[in-house]
Parts: sequence; C-alpha cells; structure tokens
Amino acid sequence: MRPFSRHTLAGHAAMLVANIIWGFMAPVSKYVMNFESVSSFAVTGFRVAGACVLFWIASIFLKNEKVERKDKIRLLFASMLAVMFNQGLFVTGVSMTSPVDASVITTFLPVITMVISAVILSEPITFLKVGGIVLGISGALILVLTAAATNSSSNIWGDLCCICAQFSFAFYVVLFKDLVAKYSPITVMKWMFLFATLIFVPFLLPDMAAVDYSTLPSTAYWGIVQVVVGGTFICYFLIPVGQHRLRPTVVVMYNYVQPVVATVAALAVGMDTFSLWKVLAAVLIFAGVFTVTQSRAKDDVVINNHKSE
Repeated sequence: MRPFSRHTLAGHAAMLVANIIWGFMAPVSKYVMNFESVSSFAVTGFRVAGACVLFWIASIFLKNEKVERKDKIRLLFASMLAVMFNQGLFVTGVSMTSPVDASVITTFLPVITMVISAVILSEPITFLKVGGIVLGISGALILVLTAAATNSSSNIWGDLCCICAQFSFAFYVVLFKDLVAKYSPITVMKWMFLFATLIFVPFLLPDMAAVDYSTLPSTAYWGIVQVVVGGTFICYFLIPVGQHRLRPTVVVMYNYVQPVVATVAALAVGMDTFSLWKVLAAVLIFAGVFTVTQSRAKDDVVINNHKSE
C-alpha cells in the first residue's frame, strides 16, 4: 500500500469535502427550481455572479498575485470549460431530467477523464485505475438505479446536457492542471468567475430579473445561498487544492461520493429506507477511490517531489 503524505492528504480532504457539499447541492437546486419563476438560467446566474463577488472579496485579505497576460487568456478558456459550460449545462440538465439520470451520468466523469488524460497527457491506463473505476461505477449504479424503477421524469435532452457538462469539466481538469498549480486557488477562481460573469451573466439577467422574489419562501432563499456559497464558492475554492496535489483521474474519482451523500441525506429526512444494498454500494465506491489512488502514473516523478501518495 502506498503511503499518503501530508501534501496529498490535503488534496484528498479538499476533494472529499467538495463532493460532499456537491452531493447536497443537486437536490437543493432542484428544490429551488421547483418554484415556477426560478429557471435554471436564473440559478446559474446566481451561482456565477455570487461566487465572483465572494472570490474577489476574499482576495482582498490575501497577498495580491500578478497574473501573466498569457495566463489570463488561459484562465478565460478554463472559465468557459469549468464554469460557463459545466455549470450552465448541468443545471439546465438537472432542471429537465431526473436526479437519478443526472447521478448516473456523473459517475462516468472518471472514465472520460482517464481517456482524455491518456490521450493528452500520455498518462497510462493501469489495471488498478480501471479496477477502481469499475468498483466506483458499480457502487454508484447500485445506489441510483434502485430508485430508477419508480422514476418517470427522464428527458433525453436533459441527459445530453448533463453528459456534455461532464466532458467540459473533464477537459478542464486535464488541460489546466499546470495553470492551477501556478497560482493560489483564490487567484485562479476570482479571474475565472470574473470572466464568466462578464461574458455569461448578461445573457442570464432576463431570467434573474423574472424571478418573483416577493413570493419565494425563506427556504428558497436559503437554498440559493447554499448553492452560491457552499456548492460554488467553497467547492470551487477546494477543487484547485485537489488539482494541485492529485492526478486528474484521482480528482474526479471523488465524484462517486456524491450519490452516497445524496442517499444518506434522503435516509436522514425519511425520504429513503436503509438496506444492505446501500451499504454495499458505499463500500464499493470508497474502495474504488482508494484503488485509483494506489495506481502509479507517468507524473509520479513530479508528484513525488512533494512526497505524493
């Protein structure tokens, strides 16, 4: 078994916390969008603009980093993949299809990332990596497909939006690993969300203005706050921490934590019942994440300079 260093433990902790928060965010977003005047575009606008403000406020309390002009151009493209396309497509997809479909689709992000990493970074596809992904997919599918029999709200266009969102985020994780390592998480995200706000949000303003704010209950406002602060600001702060310390395939393996969190939340509020299948699913998912972390990759030489996993 390969030991975990303090450097990589921070990366694993960041990815675990981010995906736990994201596990809660999907049902919260769905709840907010159940109000007729709140569209998926409005929720996306709240996320992007709100996170932009929070990241720039946070940057005031940190040492200012000078970002090179060429890197700002790369941050623009990173913003398109990780914020504009990923958030816009996924939130739209969730609003059109069922949470079950969306959960199934997110489980294929590690497979997509593994293939892209192999093609672009020449990162080898090892038996451990494939085995870990198979374990993770098996556990995630057990969780989400147990609910599929009673679900009738699937939508092919919504499913396609969710699939495209996964491809977008996978390309971001692989293509911009070096850029994320160069600057602090706050610096990276404040520029990415600024670009997204300037380019993307103007198209979303009509939907944001169309929300009937006077009729929304306090729970809807708290839901929006959770989506902006927890599901966007905190998570997008933690993602670069994981990217800087872990390989792309390991980063996205934590996606499998989200169905577990969603199931635990449903059990806690009485929306689901306990079963041994759910225990088996959780064991398979975390066994899959651990197995992938044990696989050596081409960039281990670089990572080992920081006493990597």
